[in-house]
Amino acid sequence: MDRHQRNRNIVATLSDFHAREKDEGRMDLDNSKGSTSLAGWFLGPLAENQEVLDKSIAKAIAAHCDARREYGAQFRDPPFVTSEIKASDDYRKTIATLDTKLDDLLGALHGSIPLSSYRNQSHMYWDITMPGAIGYFAAMLYNQNNVAAEASPVTTLLEIEVGKDLARMLGYHVPSDAEIAQGALTPWAHITCDGSVANGESMWAARNLKYMPITMAEAIRNEPDMAGGRDVKVTLADGRSVKLLDLDCWELLNVALDDVIALSPRLQSDFGITPEAIKAALDKYSVQNLGLAEYQQRFIAKDTQHLPVVLAPSTAHYSWPKSAALIGLGANQLWRIHVDQDGRMRMDHLRETLQDCLDNKRPILEVVAVIGSTEESAVDPLADIVELRDEFRRKGLEFSLHVDGAWGGYFASMLRDSKEPIDPDQGGALEQTPAMIMSDYVMRQYRAFPHADTQTVDPHKAGFIPYPAGALCYRNGAMRDMITFTAPVVYHGGVDPTVGVYGIEGSKPGAAAAGVYLSHAMIRPDKSGYGKLLGKCIFNSKRLYAELVSLDGTDDYIKVVPFQRLPCEKAGRGDHARAEEVAYIRENFVPRENNDLVAFLLNDQKALDLFKELGSDQNIVTYAVNFKTSDGWNTDVALMNAVNTAIYKALSISTFNGGTVPENPMFVTSSAFDVPSYGQSFVDAFGARAGLAPTQGTAISFLISTTQDPWVSATAEGNYLPKVVAAFKAAAKTAVDDVLRLHELTHG
Repeated sequence: MDRHQRNRNIVATLSDFHAREKDEGRMDLDNSKGSTSLAGWFLGPLAENQEVLDKSIAKAIAAHCDARREYGAQFRDPPFVTSEIKASDDYRKTIATLDTKLDDLLGALHGSIPLSSYRNQSHMYWDITMPGAIGYFAAMLYNQNNVAAEASPVTTLLEIEVGKDLARMLGYHVPSDAEIAQGALTPWAHITCDGSVANGESMWAARNLKYMPITMAEAIRNEPDMAGGRDVKVTLADGRSVKLLDLDCWELLNVALDDVIALSPRLQSDFGITPEAIKAALDKYSVQNLGLAEYQQRFIAKDTQHLPVVLAPSTAHYSWPKSAALIGLGANQLWRIHVDQDGRMRMDHLRETLQDCLDNKRPILEVVAVIGSTEESAVDPLADIVELRDEFRRKGLEFSLHVDGAWGGYFASMLRDSKEPIDPDQGGALEQTPAMIMSDYVMRQYRAFPHADTQTVDPHKAGFIPYPAGALCYRNGAMRDMITFTAPVVYHGGVDPTVGVYGIEGSKPGAAAAGVYLSHAMIRPDKSGYGKLLGKCIFNSKRLYAELVSLDGTDDYIKVVPFQRLPCEKAGRGDHARAEEVAYIRENFVPRENNDLVAFLLNDQKALDLFKELGSDQNIVTYAVNFKTSDGWNTDVALMNAVNTAIYKALSISTFNGGTVPENPMFVTSSAFDVPSYGQSFVDAFGARAGLAPTQGTAISFLISTTQDPWVSATAEGNYLPKVVAAFKAAAKTAVDDVLRLHELTHG
């Protein structure tokens, strides 16, 4: 039996298996009912569910061992590890060594950050879900490689199902077979190792998409096998339908995206051009094969002098300049759009930049909207960006719109209705940290998700899944074909239902897809599951913000200045109004237990409106600490930076500590607002709120607390946040004292 026939048999077997599982409702995540108990989703901060995890992992190991034995028994295969071998000295010493080395490793791991603790309010990761961990562990034992279905006959199908589930969560419609037959666009998503790779893939696809009309036009003009397509028409961004060969270079760079994606299939179906001819044309004329430098010189430079650009906000992740460098564009071609004092993209600067590109015929590959920046948890005005894109399309400018929702994508589950009725009293009072929806502004942006061409989302962030598990989702699934490189040993002529041929990675763990699959099966990405879970995290983040903003220096020599402004500050109502708002929060929100607070909010619309607006767009609070001197609040940025750095060092672990269980009373992380990224006016505005003089180019250090803990305000002892904040306050005071003491010693 040859390789191709073997793979056809694999596909037939997989298809039968998949159809059977779907009929029984076991693999189709769209029909999964999920589960409801938050307490059953995690191991617990004190490993309260150890018995459940022990049983599940033991069950996974037993099933895997049974599979080994059952396969071997069919052929009466002999054992290798016999009782005689097990009785030998070498074997016994080896197993004893394994036991010793494992003890060493486990001891070292004791020095890790206690992610699941109430006191961990640091990075954008918390505990992992039990089903995520169990699914990953179970599939890991089989070591499936999702580069091709031959290497991953089960986990490839799991990744396909997960991709559909993520697409639905992000607002795309996954059509039925009948709808597909009628021409409906089909979204497509796949697992990547992380959001950086997903972002890079989106830029790669956007680059190839931008240049494809030029590639096809050159091939049709010059290659006899492509000449049959000389009358093919395409739709431009402004809606005009024009023959491809009648377009100039600028117009070719602004063909409507979906028309570009459909161009190759149309040349085959409507003009009789063979797939082999198209592949030969791509090999000879595509930017994918020629490289950006030669492509630009041969086909672009004589008509359009400028390299294309990618537009992203100042808050965009560091993966974006890396991606621009990797595709040969260059990091300098990533143009930063200014953000406002809430960390959101400024529409006036985006409009100005788009108009400049249009006026100067500078192609735009991609505009990036960040939905949950990694340091400010800010959500860009996506709905307004969509409207602006439509406006510039009418002017003839086309570009791909990408949502970088690596952090914020999973919060879209809060918009998705559950297929099952949701009991508001599920789990009892102790389990029920109240769930809080996002603000009206943020919800408007999430409703615009279906208009994005590509979206990044990281299951290993707000999906609580083990690393590595990022994802990229395409609105039009055929866009993935823009980046394919095929190799016969991996991709057997289109036979496999593969996911590995699409994307940057080659080998990747099928265990990641299994972890996401089982977690989604148990915790649905809708209001009943992840929506409820993340809603509780938002509620707790607002409670933490209320605690921190109440440390305003009224009765103390330190104050906390959150980056996320209070409603009165956004309204520009001045210091007196701010003091009144903080006092109201301190008196009415901070002291109450959850049930009392919820009752208070439900009976006072003004209080509810205020509480909903507290904190970030999601659940990251960014803040800095300043201190009071005999002359008033410190105005020296260097001293304030030293204090916040000292707090960070006291409340973090950055080096191996010999396996000792950490003694830090709380965990935070840190970063800085630097002038090159954010601009001097932005930095000075934040500094002024802290009492600083203009920084003259100096960055301002700050602290970050991500509240992914859904339980911290609803423990067996009630709201635990006051104890966490008390630990922070003590560390802050110590840091101030130490910094001032050192300053006196060095400056007199």
